[in-house]
Amino acid sequence: MPTPAPGPSSPAIRALLLCDLVASTHLVERLGDAAAAELMARHDRIARDLLAAHGGREIDKSDGFLLLFERPVEAVRFALAYQAQLLELGAQSRTSLASRVGIHLGEVVLRENAAADVARGAKPLEVEGLAKAIAARVMSLAGQGRILMTRTAYDFARRGAVGHADEAALRWAVHGPYRMAGVDDPVEVCEVATAGADALTPPPSAEKAQRVAQAATSLTSAAPAAGPLLAVLAFDNLSNDPEMQFFSDGVSEEIIQRVSRGSQLKVIGRTSSFQFRGDRKAEAANALHCTHVLDGSIRRAAARLRVSAHLMEAASQTTLWSERFERGVEDIFAVQDEISENIARALDQAFASAPAPTVEPAVYDLYLRSRPKGYAPDELRTHVGVLELVTTRAPQFAAAWGRLAYLRAFLRFYQPFAERAASAAQVNREAERALSLDAQNLDAMAGQYFVIAPFGRFVEADAALVRLRRAPGTGDGQRYIGWGLRHFGWMREALTATEQAFQLDVLDPMSANLLALARMAAGHIADAIPVFEELVERMPTMSFPVSSLLRAHAFQQDWAAVDRLLALAEQRQLREFQDGLPFIRAKRDPSPEHIGAWREELAAHVRKTGRVDVSRLVYAAHLGLVDEAYVAADAARLGPAGHADDIMGPDGYRTALLFQASMPELRNDRRFAPLCARLGLVEFWLASGKWPDCASEVPYDFQRTCEQARAVPKEDFGF
Repeated sequence: MPTPAPGPSSPAIRALLLCDLVASTHLVERLGDAAAAELMARHDRIARDLLAAHGGREIDKSDGFLLLFERPVEAVRFALAYQAQLLELGAQSRTSLASRVGIHLGEVVLRENAAADVARGAKPLEVEGLAKAIAARVMSLAGQGRILMTRTAYDFARRGAVGHADEAALRWAVHGPYRMAGVDDPVEVCEVATAGADALTPPPSAEKAQRVAQAATSLTSAAPAAGPLLAVLAFDNLSNDPEMQFFSDGVSEEIIQRVSRGSQLKVIGRTSSFQFRGDRKAEAANALHCTHVLDGSIRRAAARLRVSAHLMEAASQTTLWSERFERGVEDIFAVQDEISENIARALDQAFASAPAPTVEPAVYDLYLRSRPKGYAPDELRTHVGVLELVTTRAPQFAAAWGRLAYLRAFLRFYQPFAERAASAAQVNREAERALSLDAQNLDAMAGQYFVIAPFGRFVEADAALVRLRRAPGTGDGQRYIGWGLRHFGWMREALTATEQAFQLDVLDPMSANLLALARMAAGHIADAIPVFEELVERMPTMSFPVSSLLRAHAFQQDWAAVDRLLALAEQRQLREFQDGLPFIRAKRDPSPEHIGAWREELAAHVRKTGRVDVSRLVYAAHLGLVDEAYVAADAARLGPAGHADDIMGPDGYRTALLFQASMPELRNDRRFAPLCARLGLVEFWLASGKWPDCASEVPYDFQRTCEQARAVPKEDFGF
């Protein structure tokens, strides 16, 4: 008899669901064949009714089913309804019934059997392919009453659930990779359950599905985290409006602040952790070398919020905690606190809540939008204006007052010096307001530090810096602690502090720039160059790394690299390039012509302005013009004049360059102590006993020379 030809076949992407009853053989033994058969018939009728309601197709049937769905979310809805009705059936029959469910989204081959084969009892449709085996392996991991799925099915199902009435009652978890028999690459296993289910923990290994222990990368092995290190990823925006991503990001950032402040946990900075979105979230733990990851999602509809969050241990991929919150928008502060407190509890940390203000949702939206992406003056002015409105409408909102003080203080670096006194007074009023509401507000402390004059007030600056270092939590201002330490001459301590800050935000360009500057200041120029080079490539609009890299190559006498950057300088027309070019030319070719040009430029500047900044003195001395540098210093004031030629920006008239390891010439001269006395440094060193690194490096008794310079009048910065 000829064999019937097989029917047509075609590949397709489908969601496969495999389910079966747990311990079905034991059930038959306990109930007997007839009672068990009747119960199974009722079970099958329930499953097929649900299958029709959820648009699925039955492919095969034994103790359970092999089912096909067009979309993973339909498979999930079927599984949840099936589990619920199975519990009802068990209660009605006074029999314990439980099933296990595995779901996978993948490519399958759908093959129709020939009509003659169907007439003999074959199934109308056969499903073949690796996806079927993966679904079976996932189901084998599912314990009693659990619904497990692969990551591909999870991502589509979770997105598909947005906007449905039952979404808030669901809990989701990612359990990490499992090595499955017959599958080359590890498969991530996830779970969905209703709100009343037990804790969602990774399932134990099964015969054909073994849990993968996450191997540490070489970097992590070389520098393991001392205690827990948490990365808070940007929560997914599940709202219908993509513009609401600002709200999801803002809430995630607020959780970072609350966790780091309310506990002793170290938390990765937002700039680094927020780079991992969508499919890249799976890379975050290894890339950031953290021990734990918090992820979640937010859906906002009118005045209601649905926030889900889960905390995962990176090494084991274990979900330590997960929860879903459905609240009004006005309760967002309480939700943030609850999430933070649960994180701390899961990691055995004490937690202290920060003050929670009452803020209208619309005002809170404005606050969340006020975080700058960069620090360009025009952007800062916009955000300062927004925060002025926020603080007017929410006068008890400490975080808004603190951010206003911080951003206004940063904007002040670019204002004419004649306007800075009034601006500093305003910053201090705003900072004091923030601190009166919240005594540990980091932004307010940083704002107060920034408006202290670059020299002449080192006792006050040290006290502000100590206060900022001791404050709990994380904030943008803290990355400037190492920068501040360099102004006192503590280059080694500054490098350590900057390295520590960088480790908490390794992908933040500003932190990387500060790290490279700290390395160069401490004499580790070869270690600074790769950081600057990476920044120049990654952030082409960020100008300061280019000029810093130019100087670094010059100190290393890598003139080919200097030439490459000079070609770039011609394209950019940057002022910092132009200011540095005479020094580079003289450094490269210290001919009488070039050195003479530098000498004349220094003298002409003093004659024109009656002022000189210490950076010019340091560069002049490095080029061999030590006497000329001190003559210029004696003939001029050291601060700004209030004219258009004044140096703008955070580093204007700061003292850090005096202590640059690669340029010791100015400080190797005994006249250095009287110069430092004019700046107020000697006053501070003598009063505090906290001497700069160079005290043990210069070729004279530094402390004694400073004591002799005690009577030199301190110069008023003037603005």
